Formats: sequence, C-alpha cells, structure tokens
Amino acid sequence: MKWLDKIPLGTLVIAALLLGLAPFTPEPHMWEKLKMLADGTLIRPIDIFDLLMHATPAVLLAIKLMRLPRA
Repeated sequence: MKWLDKIPLGTLVIAALLLGLAPFTPEPHMWEKLKMLADGTLIRPIDIFDLLMHATPAVLLAIKLMRLPRA
C-alpha cells in the first residue's frame, strides 16, 4: 500500500468531498445511490458503477486515515 502512502492527505480529502457531493443539486449522487442501495433498487450496472466511482476517494481516505501512525 505504498502507493496510497504517496498520495497527499489533502488531495484525498478534496477528491472525497468533490466526488462524494457531485453533483451538488438536486441531490448528491452518493446520497442517492446509498438510498437506492438501502431500498434494494441499486440493480442497474451503471448505478453500481456510479456508486463505486463516487465512493472510491472516500474509501481510500478512510484507509489512509486508518494507516496513519497514532501518537
């Protein structure tokens, strides 16, 4: 996971916020797709891909934060 350690934390934060909230109106895709997942209506391949695309930076950010040394 050295490739993840090379990515600056700020870059991941910005990417997670931008992709997680885009498009900003009427409703962020990530929220819409998570609601579809909870309802059991996330079945179309394009919707699954969309969720993965928008969630990837947030997942990478979470992994990077867990790997940070604790003081």
